[in-house]
Amino acid sequence: MKKQYSLGCDIGSSSIKVSLLDLRSGETIASDYSPKKEMTIQARFPGWAEQNPDTWWDNLVLATRTIIKQSNGNALDIISIGISYQMHGLVMLDKNQEVLYPSIIWCDSRAISIGDVIMNDLGYDHCLSNYLNSPGNFTISKLKWIKDNEPDIFSKIDKIILPGDYIAYKLTGEISTTIPGLSEGVFWNFKNQALATDLMDYCEFPKSIIPEITDTFGHQGKLSKEAAMETGLEKGIPVSYRAGDQPNNAFSLNAIKSGEFAATAGTSGVVYGVSSQPIPDEGLRVNIFANVNYSIDYPVYGVLLCINGTGILNSWLKNTLFSGNISYEEMNLKAEKINMGSDGLRIFPFGNGTERMLNNSNQGAQVLGLDFNLHTRDHVMRAVQEGIANAFRYGIDLLNDLDLQPKVIRAGNTNLFLSPLFCEVFTNVCNTPIEIYNTDGAQGAARGAAFGSGFYESMDDALKNLKMIKSYEPDSGLSDRYDVYYQAWKEQLQAQLQQ
Repeated sequence: MKKQYSLGCDIGSSSIKVSLLDLRSGETIASDYSPKKEMTIQARFPGWAEQNPDTWWDNLVLATRTIIKQSNGNALDIISIGISYQMHGLVMLDKNQEVLYPSIIWCDSRAISIGDVIMNDLGYDHCLSNYLNSPGNFTISKLKWIKDNEPDIFSKIDKIILPGDYIAYKLTGEISTTIPGLSEGVFWNFKNQALATDLMDYCEFPKSIIPEITDTFGHQGKLSKEAAMETGLEKGIPVSYRAGDQPNNAFSLNAIKSGEFAATAGTSGVVYGVSSQPIPDEGLRVNIFANVNYSIDYPVYGVLLCINGTGILNSWLKNTLFSGNISYEEMNLKAEKINMGSDGLRIFPFGNGTERMLNNSNQGAQVLGLDFNLHTRDHVMRAVQEGIANAFRYGIDLLNDLDLQPKVIRAGNTNLFLSPLFCEVFTNVCNTPIEIYNTDGAQGAARGAAFGSGFYESMDDALKNLKMIKSYEPDSGLSDRYDVYYQAWKEQLQAQLQQ
């Protein structure tokens, strides 16, 4: 029987990863990422975060060409392409489909005050009942910032799209978006099950800037001749899946039913729960979007708790403080030798823009309790992992307030979840079991594309080859001890928030 493959592309803010999945065995036969050092996030002013969309494409091409070499020609048997992408970014195209301005990406916080004004004018209850979110710092507010501050750019806009939509366009030559994508930008009215025309009218946006809506799973165009020449793939391969990175991560981990939870700890940290009911957060600390399996007839929602500063803190520690002269594995081993609680050293990992769960405040990363006569670099390494785990616990407590209580959290074997120490700290601080699976965003996108192309008959079929490779259970004694350190950490954070 001829082998068939699916290609998954994960468009992150740190790197672009591409994986080739054998659809019969469910095994990844080739995988690569580019660049080998994290992509730069440009910050021309405090609180800004921009990337050039062409950088994503260039690195996707490099990674794709590498896996073609790794697979010894098997890339010619690819039957589908799927895309996972960093959420909430704004990409603006002119009538010639040229990028007008750097992409204002997810962690850019320039538009917070604009989102606040929109919510105040339209009304708190109106925004929560119709959009399930405030316009906040999402794509729609970023576009309003462009209109208010770069009117010449705004006047040239033909279409606005998300990062994943841009990659789909580069692959197929067709411009489109999805309902989950519109919801993550707060362009979707859940009450009306339609484009948020009232919000767009308020912002004075022409409806024509929204591209055609396509399905998350299903035909989204075919690989163009131009894209085939650049990537080395065969012309005509269908693109059949597109989803934001966090809904895709949940899908990748088979967290697609109500009450199931997934987590990531890459550049940012996320706990993502699936719900059959919309559960807007009156405190505006978590977000509700359309899930990958959302449809107008059968709506399914994703509840997203995001911590902007998690893995990026660990990366900063490695590459800036230690000048890249240490591996993550070495950092983990050194941190394991330090006492629980890091001998009083505490870290707030909030140094990557405003934190939604902290009411859109920008606390910055902070080091507390540093003792020059006691603490070493190894203490900092452990305090970083404990601080990130404490931030997750703080967020999970918010989810509990919404009656969303994870019984188990699933995560891919990647980023901070590669660290046994972090997993131990996480499960005990949060007092929640975690399961680690042999998957990542690129593999999930490949599986989603295979289902979207019709190779798999169901989502369950697409995910049947997932394997749990390890699990961590809270230890009651350890959890009690970690809770003491967490409560002290939380007390200092709340004091900081009240200043």
